[in-house]
Amino acid sequence: MSENVETPAPEKITTFIQNVRERVATVVVGQDVVVERTLIALFTGGHLLLQGVPGLAKTLLVSVLSKSIDLDFARIQFTIDLLPSDILGSEILDQRTNEFRIHKGPIFTNLLLADEINRAAPKVQGALLEAMQERKITIAEENMSLPAPFLVIATQNPVEQSGTFELPEAQLDRFMLCHRLTYPTPDEEREVLKRNMALGVRREQKGAIAKTEFDVLNKEPVGSTENLVECMEAVQDIFVSDTFVEHVIELVNRTRKHPNIELGCSPRAGIAIIKASRARALIHGRNYVIPEDLFALAEDVMLHRMRLNYEALADGLTGVDVLQDMLRSMGATPSTVTANRQAVTA
Repeated sequence: MSENVETPAPEKITTFIQNVRERVATVVVGQDVVVERTLIALFTGGHLLLQGVPGLAKTLLVSVLSKSIDLDFARIQFTIDLLPSDILGSEILDQRTNEFRIHKGPIFTNLLLADEINRAAPKVQGALLEAMQERKITIAEENMSLPAPFLVIATQNPVEQSGTFELPEAQLDRFMLCHRLTYPTPDEEREVLKRNMALGVRREQKGAIAKTEFDVLNKEPVGSTENLVECMEAVQDIFVSDTFVEHVIELVNRTRKHPNIELGCSPRAGIAIIKASRARALIHGRNYVIPEDLFALAEDVMLHRMRLNYEALADGLTGVDVLQDMLRSMGATPSTVTANRQAVTA
């Protein structure tokens, strides 16, 4: 950051982060790790892929987050018949003036939820992922920049594969983080049921509608876009030691040389680890990164960028097994590797 830019007070940033987490917790039970990963994506400008079975509050989480920080929000339900123009927009003829004009699609927003992204055809996936990478699109030979900030949070069901188009590795690499959600604990699920029973109904016209969790979203934001920008600037001031950089390089290179891995991580993985580690340090109130940041984020950053070879799959190994083995060889304890993870073995 330049010298004439005032660094926001840590207390202001800490309060903003705490307020956002408390607002999300009023609607979403548990899922603290998912909330942290979403904030990391927001603070670094990286995109997030959420994998989990239906009903784990993925859509609800993104909705309440957008309302907590006063961000423009759009949701696209990906289906097999979706076209690129349904996302990006198109050129249409205005019959009143007999001239063509640009109709912008839902991608022109701050926070875009791409629900079940793997249900759309590869042509549609490619159009979205190109916009994610370049932060701009082209309609009728006119280049248009997307709003700032711009973040895509995509979801996909890892179980049901009928009628889906799996994202290839080259496209998965565009996502900075890929987080895998699991079912809530019994205590969390008990709280979910209690809250749902207390929702009641809402009278509408001559009838009534049973309320859902979306009806209790508080539309008053607890922070502004300026607060988000301050956090993004503060992330750039987080100290990263040369030793930490060497550990990142060593871990990424191990994925390229491991006998069980056919496709290792690209340099984009190392960049993502450092960016995410700086944001995680800010969220945890530190102005420097530590090895725990690397160990906690390794799975979300690296698993979707790795592909095991046939021999490893035949032996029943998973990407989680191989990555945890590499982390343990670098000094991570089993508790350190799993304490900050809510993952399903894939």
